[in-house]
Amino acid sequence: MKRFACMLVLAGLGLGAFAQTDNVKMTNSTPKEFGKVNQPEKYTPAFQYWKEHDIFQHLDVSVTLGTTGIGIDVASPVTKWAQLRLGYEFMPRFTKTMQFDMTINGKPARSYDEDGNRQETNFDKLKEFLYDFTGLDVEDHADMLGKPTMNNFKLLVDVFPFKNNKHWHFTAGFYWGPSQFAEAVNTTETMVSLVSASIYNSMYDKAVNGEHLIDFSNFTDMDNVYIDLPPQAAKKLKNFGRVGFSVGYYSHDMVDNKGVEHKAGERYIVEPDENSMVRVYAKSHSFKPYLGFGYGGCLMKKRDDWKVSFDCGAMIWGGTPDLYVHDGTNLTKDVENINGQIGTYVDVFKAFKVYPVLSFRLTKRIF
Repeated sequence: MKRFACMLVLAGLGLGAFAQTDNVKMTNSTPKEFGKVNQPEKYTPAFQYWKEHDIFQHLDVSVTLGTTGIGIDVASPVTKWAQLRLGYEFMPRFTKTMQFDMTINGKPARSYDEDGNRQETNFDKLKEFLYDFTGLDVEDHADMLGKPTMNNFKLLVDVFPFKNNKHWHFTAGFYWGPSQFAEAVNTTETMVSLVSASIYNSMYDKAVNGEHLIDFSNFTDMDNVYIDLPPQAAKKLKNFGRVGFSVGYYSHDMVDNKGVEHKAGERYIVEPDENSMVRVYAKSHSFKPYLGFGYGGCLMKKRDDWKVSFDCGAMIWGGTPDLYVHDGTNLTKDVENINGQIGTYVDVFKAFKVYPVLSFRLTKRIF
């Protein structure tokens, strides 16, 4: 009996020892030094980690001025060698005057002889006729006001690659905003000429289609009350042709649902829309990646909360921007040999596959 009791005591001591051994957490790592046990890693809260590594611990507010307009942005460090910038920029609404020269049947409204003297053209005859008919004086050109409409949000990351030099930085990110960044619309003074041109083109269409010049059936209870153009006047209108603005020539066949509407090499003539207006819109992609570099430093020697910096880079449009006329024609892709002042502007747009960005930034550290 005593032997059995001793065996139970020894068994209990063995189980207790086994239980203590089982509660010890085993690790797969081998101790670096004999006799030492690995200690568990100490948990660091996120905010404490950010504070220790200077992440989101400062806020800079900047005013910017450059080729992308006037703007404001805020910046905060995300590592010891990079900062995140978020901002908005818009272009002030200044205007630039351009001209479309009027043509009739594709021929210039103005003509000069070898001595530089003005010659009478069909447009001069048309001008006199329209003045007698409408009392409106038609000009031989249309003035257009071009103005930028650019505005973008931006998200950029500035990287400071040099450990002991925080002046230089490289920047990557993107701009995002409306696809339209500029437009050109005829001036108010030009409306008289455009309205007159629309009236004449309506008369021309009726002469070609054999329709009545004015049909009073909708205004009276009597049928067959109308006014027709005299046969000689209708013939004259047909010979004159339509009034518009000869811009250039189609670079390829223009196809619609009915087939080829205009053939390559055919003259492209802009006519006023249904509101007697002429409009051109400049468009690019809404999302525009950005790459650049810059240099900055303190504005004053004894104060590091005021800084100034300069940036240079490129906003990537994703190819040649589009210049759409109100009739849907793209001047940068559908038309070639564009003449006059408009042709100069179109050539400039075609030359820039990216938008150059030069900007000045004045920064104040808030905290």
